[in-house]
Amino acid sequence: MFACWAKICKDLIALGSLLLRGDSGLHLGTMEATLTLFEHLFSPLRIGPIEIKNRIFSSGHDTVMVAAGRITDQLVAYHAARAAGGVGLIIIQVAGVHGSAQYTNHVLMADHDDCIPGYQRVAEVASAHGTKVFGQLFHPGREVMESLDGSAPVALAPSAIPNERFHVMPMALGTAMIAELIAGYASAAGRLKRGGLDGVEVVASHGYLPSQFLNPHVNRRSDHYGGSFENRLRFLREVLAAIREEVGGSMAVGLRISADEMDPAGLTQEESTRAAIALDEEGLVDFFNVTLGTSASLAGSDHIAPPMDYQVGYTAPFAAKFKAQVSVPVLVAGRINQPQDAERILAAGLADACAMTRSLICDPEMPAKAIRGDLEGIRACIACNQACIGHFHGGYAISCIQHPETGRELAYATLSRSASPKRVMVIGGGPGGLKAAAIAAARGHEVTLYEQRSRLGGQILLAERLPDRAEFGGASQNLITEALRAGVRVVTNHRIELDEVLAIAPEAVIVATGSIPRRPDLEILGNPNIVDATEIVAGAHTIASGGRVVIADWRGDWVGAGVARIIRAAGREVILAVNGYGAGQAMQQYVRDSTLKALALEQIAVVPLLRLVGADDDSVYFQHLLTQEAVIFEGVAQLVLAQGNRAQDALLGDLEASGLNVFGVGDCLSPRTVEEAVLEGLKVGAQI
Repeated sequence: MFACWAKICKDLIALGSLLLRGDSGLHLGTMEATLTLFEHLFSPLRIGPIEIKNRIFSSGHDTVMVAAGRITDQLVAYHAARAAGGVGLIIIQVAGVHGSAQYTNHVLMADHDDCIPGYQRVAEVASAHGTKVFGQLFHPGREVMESLDGSAPVALAPSAIPNERFHVMPMALGTAMIAELIAGYASAAGRLKRGGLDGVEVVASHGYLPSQFLNPHVNRRSDHYGGSFENRLRFLREVLAAIREEVGGSMAVGLRISADEMDPAGLTQEESTRAAIALDEEGLVDFFNVTLGTSASLAGSDHIAPPMDYQVGYTAPFAAKFKAQVSVPVLVAGRINQPQDAERILAAGLADACAMTRSLICDPEMPAKAIRGDLEGIRACIACNQACIGHFHGGYAISCIQHPETGRELAYATLSRSASPKRVMVIGGGPGGLKAAAIAAARGHEVTLYEQRSRLGGQILLAERLPDRAEFGGASQNLITEALRAGVRVVTNHRIELDEVLAIAPEAVIVATGSIPRRPDLEILGNPNIVDATEIVAGAHTIASGGRVVIADWRGDWVGAGVARIIRAAGREVILAVNGYGAGQAMQQYVRDSTLKALALEQIAVVPLLRLVGADDDSVYFQHLLTQEAVIFEGVAQLVLAQGNRAQDALLGDLEASGLNVFGVGDCLSPRTVEEAVLEGLKVGAQI
């Protein structure tokens, strides 16, 4: 126990300035209690020749912080923040082992020696904090998302079997190319070793190339790489053996594998476990990193970054089955948000370490906060997927809607104290106002935030009331905690008008007055029952009976679909009329998939490509977006408007005209999402 205690104290000292903020609350009694609470999570773990200081790791994930296939300053700073925050192990994102592995136009590549300096930089910043670094070795096979120049590349696979998600028809690999790829894995591993990394992880998860060889639905070969289980395992066995020969015994060598690909044409748990047992018996791996799902199908890919309707830690029982049958450590990934969740998994013996990747994106300091007992200070991930995997799918550097500093460490990792502290007034207690207030106060300004309602949080308070969105409310509490800890004075139930601002005469005013539901110009006959979606969500308006309810969904986001589910749960017939190609069009794919699944199971009719034009007492009138023809729904008892919002910008305009030092953030500038509001709050708070 003393050795463990000494090591943890050393790690805490290495956190430097991170811990200086909380020194007054760092007592031996608190630390002892924390060690008892997290006795498994903060114990060391040996993986092959490498010892990890704790059981928290950041699993490999594409950051879109790569330029021309190489590690950038931005990526180094990103990983430096997590190392400083106390994570035990960082697994750097997939690196292509061959030119044919470029599955996106921003993939990291390890097929040439010029990748080595970038790896050395990450290893250096991580080792300064006692964090170990592994790198992923990768070939997508048929799972190609995009090309380098817009023209579709030739994808490779064991057999010419297409995938369902990207609709790629691959070319079957020849034996000469298979040998070239195996050599590519080995030489790439050698480069990672020369880059100073502590281990390599072969990516055989999520339906990528090694998995395609294992999968009898995808591998239809008749040579010695196909047919029997032994033949289908041959590619992966030869890859691992070549890597072992290349790197020797100084690096950990492991395998990331989907315990179950959760797809009718995917690998089953029985097949994955059988492969793991065989590789373990041959001594080819030092660890298994277990996850779920496949990139090859829509439903299977949702497990890559499961959204908030998936149960916390739901992958752990799958990992436990692996752990019961292999001799090496088993790591697990999948919706593990909080250190308490990870500790329960470890204490139950379900796994040996927990990936908390999105949690570390949301709060890089999470491990350090947990070890010093500051659990309330942890900014919990809500699995919204908007700015992390959502950014990746859009080709943008990943970030977090709650913590926009992530991915922007070069600009915002360290904010200086203001040389001239000011009296700052923040008007509006939604996400943008809260973030702006927190940052301004942290920089030494005297900040007072005014909110006209009794609760802070703005429209997050509505979002959390929708089906399967309750966890979204955590974003509000996290932002409130951040503001209060920074020293923001909060005044609720107080509506600020122009005269009061002028009387107080603050040196800076941040306006975050948000937005209100938009009512489009419509042709109205009679007295139709028309309500805003927010009124249904808030319970401020009764759902009509005696006919069907039509929802006019302009944005294609969580509002229209969520309200449809609320109304359907009340026993009403619902039509979701969407101003786009389909419901949930504005959502990140995995979130959209969960939403569309729910709409289908609940038998909610979705009609796409409709523009709302009018209503009468029992009918709603639309126009088809492409044909311009009329579409009429009759027998309608209620029309629900999910037509987006309009800015509440009157006070902003008046204040700008007054000559005060005024800044606007969030929806009062232009109605968008929580992400933009919080980001603008950060930028304004840092600017003042």
